Amino acid sequence: MYPLKFKPILKSTLWGGERIIPFKQLDCQQEQVGESWEISDVPGDESVVAEGADAGKNLTQLMEEYKGKLVGEENYKRFQGKFPLLIKFIDAKQDLSIQVHPDDELAMKRHQSMGKTEMWYIIDNTGGQAHLYSGLKKQITPQEYADMIENNTICDALDKYDVQPGDVFFLPAGRIHSIGAGCFLAEIQQTSNITYRIYDFNRRDKNGNLRELHTELSKDAIDYTVSDDYRTHYEPRKDEPVELVSCPYFTTSVYNLTETMNMDYSELDSFVIYICMKGACTVTDNEGNRISVKAGESVLFPATTQNLEVVPEGEVSFLETYV
Repeated sequence: MYPLKFKPILKSTLWGGERIIPFKQLDCQQEQVGESWEISDVPGDESVVAEGADAGKNLTQLMEEYKGKLVGEENYKRFQGKFPLLIKFIDAKQDLSIQVHPDDELAMKRHQSMGKTEMWYIIDNTGGQAHLYSGLKKQITPQEYADMIENNTICDALDKYDVQPGDVFFLPAGRIHSIGAGCFLAEIQQTSNITYRIYDFNRRDKNGNLRELHTELSKDAIDYTVSDDYRTHYEPRKDEPVELVSCPYFTTSVYNLTETMNMDYSELDSFVIYICMKGACTVTDNEGNRISVKAGESVLFPATTQNLEVVPEGEVSFLETYV
């Protein structure tokens, strides 16, 4: 097997901006692109291989053909033949709705789906101004929560953060959250498209209708625990990995490289994904496959990968994630 790039799945949204297409250096015209699904095995939105011997095959077909060679033997068993992660870039020109996602148990019971734990890495903020909501800042009961939805005061109970490039937020299933206007970010999440919309600022869609809210469904999905700080704190370093998140669903580190680095994955029973945010590099695997990676691209290295040599062109910044 060889390193895989996929054709992006661009999604225009009510709140989307104009940054994803130039960031990814795509030659296409599409307005209000809020999301680029980089690597997806969500039914109906399966990523298609862009180049090489497997060009034209989608991720579901790759899973059926390569199984553990693609994702790792234990991952293949654990996730029952489904690719476990969904990788996105998100550009919010306007606020997204306030949301929550169910955990595995509740999502399986209600939707026959995995739950949705995710993380955000802020790539940019428009003109230095961007914010998001993450978690509760005060204790409320499920009934108080429903009342606050009804009287449009739910934001009063949420922790609001002004964000800068490099900020990281981990969002376990059950944590209320919302991406605010000005955020441009990379998102790593479980393969699930189950979202409960809590509040949408009374916005109307293109047909003039209020968007559906899921107050009763979300009431049971919320983790009502209150924490002092929901931001992930870390010290950026050059030319060495900095771990950001380690959870049962993914482990993610950030790299800022100015010199060649050799990555040893010989003991890892998992695929590895690089999500490039800045600069460019050339990556060569143990079988001699060489691939160029630049800002806006995501690459899937199969579980058969033993080691990689990463040669930056000047400086390169990317996220590394695996299960």
